[in-house]
This record gives sequence, structure tokens and C-alpha cells, in this order.
Amino acid sequence: MTDFLDQITWNEDGLLPAVAQDAESGRILMVAWMNREALKLTASEGRAVYWSRSRHKLWRKGEESGHIQRVREIRLDCDGDVIVLQVEQLGGIACHTGRESCFYRVLTAGQWHTVDPVLKDPGDIYS
Repeated sequence: MTDFLDQITWNEDGLLPAVAQDAESGRILMVAWMNREALKLTASEGRAVYWSRSRHKLWRKGEESGHIQRVREIRLDCDGDVIVLQVEQLGGIACHTGRESCFYRVLTAGQWHTVDPVLKDPGDIYS
């Protein structure tokens, strides 16, 4: 049997974009990157584990904030180069800005407008 990790088309850096989607509402919460180890750990632990490109290390979502993503399902796209994680977002906050989603700005008349409120001050999350 082929290892599921070998069926992925990893980019030149050995990474794969991962879209985190709320399993109940369908809202896109965030996009991050995974390497082989992050995806393997995500699948085995049932918790989102990403690869931090800026810190060059594994990052368990919520390790500092407590806003863990419990993974309900992992889906691979038709080209094998993007995954979607259906997650339960603990605490209701996925974004480091203290919002539900990282996608909180909407383009209207050529300008970005913030449309989602800060649910918790980031200073209180990352103290």
C-alpha cells in the first residue's frame, strides 16, 4: 500500500498549502503550510500541525493561544497539491489578530474594509 504522503505533490520547498475550514459553518478560517511531518502529525493526532516558514519549525495551532484546531476531516484536491482541513476551532478564534478568521477584510470600491470584529485582544492572547 502506498503511503498517503507519497501521493501529495509537494512544492519545491517540500511544502503544501493547507486551508483550514470551520466544519460547521464552512467559513475559511486560515491558510498555512505543511511539510510531510506536519501532515503526518495532523493525521495521527487529530489536531492541526503546520510548518512555520518564518520560524522554520513545526507549529501546533493553539500551542501559545490555546485556540486549537481539532481536525474532523482532511481532503486533498484533484491535483494533489492543496489540502482542506475541516476543523473545530476551539475558542472560536483562528487569527492572531483575535478574530474568528484571517479573512476579515473585504474589497469594496477599490479599498479594503475590515468587516469582522476583534473577539479578543491579541495582547491578552499572546502575553
